[in-house]
Amino acid sequence: MITGFEKIVEERIKRAQEQGVFDNLPGAGRPLDLASDQHVPEDLRLTYKILKNADCLPAEIELKKEIHNTEQLLTQMPDTAQRYATFKKLNYLILKFNASRRGSMLFDIPQRYMAGVTDRLRPKEAAFKR
Repeated sequence: MITGFEKIVEERIKRAQEQGVFDNLPGAGRPLDLASDQHVPEDLRLTYKILKNADCLPAEIELKKEIHNTEQLLTQMPDTAQRYATFKKLNYLILKFNASRRGSMLFDIPQRYMAGVTDRLRPKEAAFKR
């Protein structure tokens, strides 16, 4: 669900793209220099560098990685009881991720209830088609 303000912003961006306002910008076609720390306030640069060198990620990114890993694990599980427990863990992680964010609900990760229901019903549907 897009708010009125977000819709206005999106329309203006789209109109500007169509008019070519973003064409021929400095640096167009070149990759972003993400190694540069010019966007980080000067008093935080040393702290960020230490965290980066220690392979420390923000909690939100760590949680997203755990959600991804749990989803991958779930695709390889044959046992229904284990799948159910893993679904519960996955939904808990998603709920925790969504609750920790401070942005629009548009960017929330949907929980995975429907996938579990369809997986359980799939064998029964095949029996009815015979």
